[in-house]
Amino acid sequence: MSKQRPDETRTKMKRKEYEKELRKLQTKLCKLQDWVVHAGLRVVVVFEGRDAAGKGGTIKAITERVSPRVFRLVALPAPSNREQTQMFGQRYMKEFPAAGEIVIFDRSWYNRAGVEYVMGFCTEEQHKRFLENCPTFESFFVRSGIILIKFWLEVGQEEQHRRFEARINDPLRQWKLSPMDLESYARWYAYSHARDLMLEATDTKLAPWHIVRSDDKRRARLNCISQLFHLIPHEEAPRDKVELPRRSDKGEYDDHATLKGRNFVPEKY
Repeated sequence: MSKQRPDETRTKMKRKEYEKELRKLQTKLCKLQDWVVHAGLRVVVVFEGRDAAGKGGTIKAITERVSPRVFRLVALPAPSNREQTQMFGQRYMKEFPAAGEIVIFDRSWYNRAGVEYVMGFCTEEQHKRFLENCPTFESFFVRSGIILIKFWLEVGQEEQHRRFEARINDPLRQWKLSPMDLESYARWYAYSHARDLMLEATDTKLAPWHIVRSDDKRRARLNCISQLFHLIPHEEAPRDKVELPRRSDKGEYDDHATLKGRNFVPEKY
């Protein structure tokens, strides 16, 4: 019998309560983005965790009510042949933020510490060198003024199993399931070992990891967003009062009649 995790004794959050709290936090996110633009902040947010830990849903909760010009999502595919010959981390750095941007990485350079290491896509030496060099790599851009936030979403065995079963049986989730996911599911303890090596080497004072228990995905999303506010220094950004201007009557004509005979979408609903 598997050991019970601390968060497994809690009742899952109800949807109505979740949506109420999420709306409050998303309102605060809109104000946060105003400050990021006003102050010219540069922020990098890294999301890592096992498959089905809830990274995608958490990122969606963060980004669905804010501007994609401020909150920019980066989810890079497997490296091309050319990128494989570059300095490791090079393809990620070109995605880093300019002033007034928050860049969210749905998986990141930590692929080398996780999937690449567990699946044998890199050598032992490459993995060792990454863990040794990563703190220096991160200190370079943190000291240049970038705010780096690293989240690890921690899901338990039983909950991951339930989510994989849902992906297999639900047509709306089957696209999330890949052969690599199944392989990662089978290598639970290898991923645990890789996670621990990664945390030991890269959980630094300058760039710490923030671990989010994610068996209850609703609580995880709220806790993640709440933590963002603590990690990004911000104030209330000044906003000009906005009033709609009067529409000009100059050049007025029947702009509905001009659409007559065009190809409208059938109104089935």
